[in-house]
Amino acid sequence: MTEATYKARVLRWVKQIPIGKVATYGQIAALAGKPRAPRQVGQILAGISDPDAIPWQRVINTKGEISTHRRGVGDLQQAMLESEGICFVDGRCDLSQYLWQPDSELL
Repeated sequence: MTEATYKARVLRWVKQIPIGKVATYGQIAALAGKPRAPRQVGQILAGISDPDAIPWQRVINTKGEISTHRRGVGDLQQAMLESEGICFVDGRCDLSQYLWQPDSELL
């Protein structure tokens, strides 16, 4: 799989995450065909040219935490998720409640 194909798959999956749900970097990596490449998912999302077209804020780490504080957008990401109804307690959202499970027909 080429990098362009992988990037397209990542973005396609991220676009499908509904409002009020989140996915993890690892989950998106696996869905896109490279289960050992969650960091690549983060790099792809950091480099998107039109962040309004991709719901990048809905991808978080496997602990239910925001990982974008180092890039200076962590507070923005959390605020965006909270505006979509996702609650954070001590910097984490409850993945048992908010984790997106794609419908089997999407797989």
